[in-house]
Amino acid sequence: MKASLMMGMVAVILAAAPGALGVTIDFVTVGKPGNPSDASHIVGLGAVDYEYGIGMYEITVGQYCEFLNAVAADDDTYGLYADDMWSDDHGCKIQQTGSAGSYAYTVPDSNRINRPVNYVDWGDAVRFCNWLHNGQPTGDQDLTTTEDGSYFLDGATSSAALTAVTRATDATYVIPSGDEWYKAAYFDPLVAAGAGGYFDYPTRSNAEPNNVVANPDPGQNANFKDPCYAIGAPYYTTEVGEFEYTPGPWGTYDQGGNVYEWTEKIGEGTSRFIYGGAYNGPGWTLSVGGFMFPYPIASESSIGFRVAVVPEPGTIALLAVGVLALRRKRRFAARTA
Repeated sequence: MKASLMMGMVAVILAAAPGALGVTIDFVTVGKPGNPSDASHIVGLGAVDYEYGIGMYEITVGQYCEFLNAVAADDDTYGLYADDMWSDDHGCKIQQTGSAGSYAYTVPDSNRINRPVNYVDWGDAVRFCNWLHNGQPTGDQDLTTTEDGSYFLDGATSSAALTAVTRATDATYVIPSGDEWYKAAYFDPLVAAGAGGYFDYPTRSNAEPNNVVANPDPGQNANFKDPCYAIGAPYYTTEVGEFEYTPGPWGTYDQGGNVYEWTEKIGEGTSRFIYGGAYNGPGWTLSVGGFMFPYPIASESSIGFRVAVVPEPGTIALLAVGVLALRRKRRFAARTA
């Protein structure tokens, strides 16, 4: 039985090598286990019979850069770094320098550190989860770092091989399943007199949001293109949590817009579902029907990911509870009804 997440929001700092900063991830609790699936939409997703945590924010450029420096310094065996991250105008601008045996990864523009990473395929995302599961070790990409943990990959790189990968029974840090992602984005436990219900958009609304970037956030906003970019060059994506008055039902941010997010859900053939729309697509793609299912080796400027947690007792340190501060952003307590 998984440990119950009884707190509204927790900050988790995962173990790292002595002296290392370590990646910090804020999770919100998604409660009301045993909720029904979404019968009001054709998709029929969202039923989850356990409590779990999901990242308040998408994985950022800075967090992924830490990962690369830990496991891709000597040899990037499985291509966790994509050249397009740096070379493409829409890339997240992680720069790789050096040569095999002495690579280094940096984010020269500090304004990019807290924006979502992109150009990550499904294999990259689950290897990041394995690294978290294993305590953020430093070393080659092998069974102790990226190839085993929450998922057994052991060198899987093809679409067929990655589609065959499943979540381990003792997994901790994971890519959300289709149901986990969908429930966190669209299911609100406080509507329908407490019975709960599904919104059309992950902004606690049945109306398409606006794409207005302002300080403070006027509410009901997301980063998408309709008909113009919410923000243009050189960044295109907003900092995670930019829309501080537009949380989802459980307290997540940017489950609609910024970048599509990988899930475990398998699509047609050798494919995996992505949800949530992106900075370069229209507003309707943020809705419950806006999913796509690319090959798991797809690496695009419009695709990133978010991490979920299903912790066993004692595997993580719960370091803070309640409303925390991330730069200037206001946090909202998650709903645990």
